Amino acid sequence: MNKSEKEAPIVIPSVAKDRTVHDHFGRFAAAASSWLGSTWAFAAAGLLVIVWAAAGPGLHFSQTWAQAINTGTGVATFLMVLLIQSTQNRDSRAINLKLNELIRAMDKARNQLIDIERLSDLELDEMQATYEKIKTSWTNRQTRTPRDAQEK
Repeated sequence: MNKSEKEAPIVIPSVAKDRTVHDHFGRFAAAASSWLGSTWAFAAAGLLVIVWAAAGPGLHFSQTWAQAINTGTGVATFLMVLLIQSTQNRDSRAINLKLNELIRAMDKARNQLIDIERLSDLELDEMQATYEKIKTSWTNRQTRTPRDAQEK
């Protein structure tokens, strides 16, 4: 009997019907970071800066002209930091769960875990709870094994 037959099968959660605001934000953050990291978004930002710079002479390089770009870039930077952090948190969590699967079943990693970063946080919570049960079970077996060997 191999290692994967001894342990309970992992249940991959089905798509949840009741999505929370957090789940919707996660999906928005993934889509937005994908688009904002594209060549087109970079080109649009570059074009905006060029238009702003070109408008400078016409506006006599006024205080309002300078303040417009400062305010715009400040707000954009603030929102992008939050968006990037949200996306990184989800990706890191999904990668850790994938690594857990590889450690648990080195010779037989399941393809169902491909693209789990697209699951909702609720679905990732369910998977994480399953892996925590597996870890606890393994730890309990390990602590019993040395005692059994010493008694014989």
